[in-house]
Amino acid sequence: MKLWQKNTNATEAVSQFTVGNDQAFDLQLAPFDVLGSLAHVKMLGKVGLLSTTEMDSLVKALQALYPITKEKGFTLDPDCEDIHSQVEWMLTKQLGDTGKKIHTARSRNDQVLVDLKLFLREEIKQTVEGLTVLFACLQQQSEKYKEDLLPGYTHLQLAMPSSFGLWLGAYAESLCDDLIGLEAAFQIVNKNPLGSAAGYGSSFPIDRSFTTKLLGFADLHYNVVYAQMSRGKTERVVAQALAGIAETLSRFSMDACLYMNQQFDFISFPQELTTGSSIMPHKKNPDVFEIVRGQCNRIKALPNEIMLLTTNLPSGYHREMQLLKEHLFPSFTTLRHCMQMLTVMLEAIVIKKDILQDARYQPLFSVEAVNKLVQEGVPFRDAYRQVGLSIEEGRYTWSGSISHTHEGSIGQLCNQTIAANLQTILGRFPFATIDTALRSLVVS
Repeated sequence: MKLWQKNTNATEAVSQFTVGNDQAFDLQLAPFDVLGSLAHVKMLGKVGLLSTTEMDSLVKALQALYPITKEKGFTLDPDCEDIHSQVEWMLTKQLGDTGKKIHTARSRNDQVLVDLKLFLREEIKQTVEGLTVLFACLQQQSEKYKEDLLPGYTHLQLAMPSSFGLWLGAYAESLCDDLIGLEAAFQIVNKNPLGSAAGYGSSFPIDRSFTTKLLGFADLHYNVVYAQMSRGKTERVVAQALAGIAETLSRFSMDACLYMNQQFDFISFPQELTTGSSIMPHKKNPDVFEIVRGQCNRIKALPNEIMLLTTNLPSGYHREMQLLKEHLFPSFTTLRHCMQMLTVMLEAIVIKKDILQDARYQPLFSVEAVNKLVQEGVPFRDAYRQVGLSIEEGRYTWSGSISHTHEGSIGQLCNQTIAANLQTILGRFPFATIDTALRSLVVS
């Protein structure tokens, strides 16, 4: 029996088409639906829409149900359209008419919205944890190899000397900025839509600030129409934040593929971390980096998919919103898996020493030659011309000595400062406050 069903039945074809894969994704929302229901029930008791006895029995039943929804064997009954129906059916089966009262003053619209907000908060938390591990690995390897020089490129042409420390540290700092994007998305996620009902509020005297506090939200979506309009927008903003991280991982993976190539030959990995060929016995393929690159490029497309899916929708709820789960939900797991695999690879990286001793890299030091003349009093443009002519005429001689001392250069990576910046950003995520609030809900 569907929550919205009266005396007529939808045809089986319509039911299957409109429900789609929603039941599978709803299993991921199950614990969060219980949390939202706990807060809602306590609020109904506070404002007198449930008696104390009714509220206590519902709270006790929901608290007992919460760990069950997190078990792998938990499923939705075939007759239940979604997790909201499942929870209400289970409570009604156990408590009779009291179970039927749980839906007072709310709609599936605000119910699924609060479930999504709670789900996204948890997924962002886990993603932050994964990002922090990868960041630490990048910085550790940056420090380890800061003395080892590496060719730097622009336009894929030899440019100036770099170092493995500079290269790895760059991606660590990139993750800092990616974390800022994720924190901005989290601020939008961390607002309570519960109480907006179908999108136009309720005539019941509900207390939305109370549920906001119970669920550990920083604030609520005040305007009930906008609370519903945040569906789709929230997912897109989160997807944009994930795409930012994916861009960093994808770009690093492309670097790794190039640097493993025999024509570059800058880095290598133990054989067990690469793959071979069915006919070429010499091959050590960078499959991990290629899969990371491909998976992350798919995630980078996700914001556009969500934007197109929600294009030209008027205010109010529309069923297309259901489709947003299908690619967004798995993207969190995929992205975290990519970060885990890059961490595994980075921990085992083998770098080639003394790369720049090879004469093929002598053009890298032309800028150093120009700078040396400038320090001797030659105007920069004249120094540039002198070195340029010496290269053209075959008179250029090179020295492998460099001295880069400014902030963020080869000689001063600023890794500690970058790490401190990351900690500042992490401190803006109120994970501890949220965990405390949710623990209070599930434990009497």
